[in-house]
Amino acid sequence: MARSSRFILRNMQGRTRHNHNFDAISQESAVLVTAAMWQFSGGIFGTDGRPVLGPEGQEPNVYVTNIGPHGKPGGEAGGVEFLLHTESSAPVDVMVTVTAFEPVEDFQVIG
Repeated sequence: MARSSRFILRNMQGRTRHNHNFDAISQESAVLVTAAMWQFSGGIFGTDGRPVLGPEGQEPNVYVTNIGPHGKPGGEAGGVEFLLHTESSAPVDVMVTVTAFEPVEDFQVIG
């Protein structure tokens, strides 16, 4: 079973480091983090809006790298750290979705 959490980061530009605490995640979790430019509709004081690509030919590149789940029961809070890359000529709002899956089934060190 997967659980998801979604949030909006305002005025993002460049490479920024983030941590999102989410009790569905532990160090052993498989985690997927996605990001997209977000456009509010009906004002900035609510969550109405949708992900958008941006103006044609000027679409910002918005993506996530270095995804690191953390947390141990009875110890460190569960969550995920990641780097958000927002390659745009001006700051943009970004929607981030964190999806936590079951713990990984196999872990190997190669090399």
